[in-house]
Amino acid sequence: MTVIESKVLIDAPEASVYNFLDDLNNHQQLMPENIIGWTSTRDEARFQIQNMAKLVLKVSSRNPDEILINAIENPPFPLELKWALKEASAQTEVMFTISADMNMMMKMLAKTPLQKLADHETARLKELVN
Repeated sequence: MTVIESKVLIDAPEASVYNFLDDLNNHQQLMPENIIGWTSTRDEARFQIQNMAKLVLKVSSRNPDEILINAIENPPFPLELKWALKEASAQTEVMFTISADMNMMMKMLAKTPLQKLADHETARLKELVN
């Protein structure tokens, strides 16, 4: 299992961050420019990574401090996204984790782009919610 993490501290209460992440419609704003064909509902998002895979993401569980999202409908590899929130005074610590079950060849190709994606999403979240 390949685990990629990106952490950010946001100057907003945990409830504000959670309310943004809770709705997959908002996640389009977190994505880089190479994401095309985005359609979403509160619980599900469909999109394509330009010149790469099509993905369908679905919220699998919601807790007050954690949202789990899984890739469904034949992803290129099993994929789970986890947004974990922790209140720290008037700030919220956000840990975004991508867990992917990839073979060695896929790991060599995908690890760096997935790390860039995780870092991009947390940076955008900080911009949007602060």
